[in-house]
Amino acid sequence: MTSVPAEPVTGFGTVTAMPDLPDGFLDRFRSHRYDLGEVTLHAVTGGSGPAVLLVGGWPQFWWQWRKVMLPLAEHFSVVAVDPRGVGRSDKPETGYDSATAAGDLARLMTALGHDRFRLVGHDVGMMLSYALASDHPSRVTRLVLAEAALPGISDDPGAVPAAGRPVEATWHFMFNRLATVNEELVRGREDIYYRDQFAVKGATPTAMPKHVVDVYVDALRAPGALHASFQYYRALDATIAQNRARVRAALPMPVLAVGGAAFRGAAVARDVRRVAADVTELVIEGCGHYAPEEAPEALTSAMLSFFAGSMGSTGSTRSTGGSA
Repeated sequence: MTSVPAEPVTGFGTVTAMPDLPDGFLDRFRSHRYDLGEVTLHAVTGGSGPAVLLVGGWPQFWWQWRKVMLPLAEHFSVVAVDPRGVGRSDKPETGYDSATAAGDLARLMTALGHDRFRLVGHDVGMMLSYALASDHPSRVTRLVLAEAALPGISDDPGAVPAAGRPVEATWHFMFNRLATVNEELVRGREDIYYRDQFAVKGATPTAMPKHVVDVYVDALRAPGALHASFQYYRALDATIAQNRARVRAALPMPVLAVGGAAFRGAAVARDVRRVAADVTELVIEGCGHYAPEEAPEALTSAMLSFFAGSMGSTGSTRSTGGSA
C-alpha cells in the first residue's frame, strides 16, 4: 500500500500516449505521480511479486525500459521511475547530486510499500543506483549496473580523451557541465545534438532508430527539460565527493555489471569491482550503450538469472545481443 496519494497522469511521457509499447503493456502498467515532499516523481508500475526498481539514463526517461518491463513483470513488481528532472517528474533547480536524487528514489520505494527491492541502473541511472545501494545498503538485495562510469571512482572520462570514438563518446561530459552556453547552443537544435549522441553510442549509427530518437528529442523540448537534462552533469563535483566517501565501504549485495561490447564493455565490471566484492560481469556482443533497447532479450535473460541467484558471482560472461 502506498503511503502517499498516487495521482494518475496521462499524456505524452506516460503509458497513455507512448508509441512502440509491446502488446499487453497497457493491460499491465499504469502511470502515476507521487508527491514525496521536496519533489513529485512520475513512475510506471505493474506486475506482482518482489520489487524491481528501474532507473534510466541521460537523455532518456522510463520509456527506455519498455522492452524489458513485461517479462520482468511476470515475476516482479516493476517500478520504472523518472528521477527528478526527467520525463514527467518535477524539474527543480537543485538536488541533482547523487545523494539527493538517490534519496528521492528511496522515498519513492517507501511510498510504494517496498522496504527491500532489486535495483537496475543505466547511464546516469547507474550513478544514482550506486548511490542508492551505497547509502541504503539494507534496502537493495541485488544490484544491476549498466553502461556508465562512476564519477570519482572510474579512470574515465579523461580531460583529453583520444581522438575518434573515445572523444565522441565522452565530450558531452564537459559540454553538459557548462553553466549556460550549452543550453543556448542546443535550444532549438535538440535534434542535432541528441541524434548525434545516440548515433555515436549505439553499436551502429542506426542501432537506435530515428522514430525512437524522435521520442527522446520531443521529450527534451518540454518546458524545463533541456535545462534539467544538464543539471546532473553540473552537480558532478558534489557527486564525485560523495562517491569518494562511499568507496571506503564495499557494497554488500551481489552486483551484475553490464557493458555493451561496442561501447564500455568490460570496463563497467572493472569499475564496479572497485566498489563491490561480489561482482558478475556481463558483456553483451553486438550491443552499444543502450542495452535495454539494443539487446533487451539478452539483458532480460541475464537479469532474471541474476535475480534468481542462478548466475555465478565474481565471474564473467559474454552474451549475444541483438535488437528486438
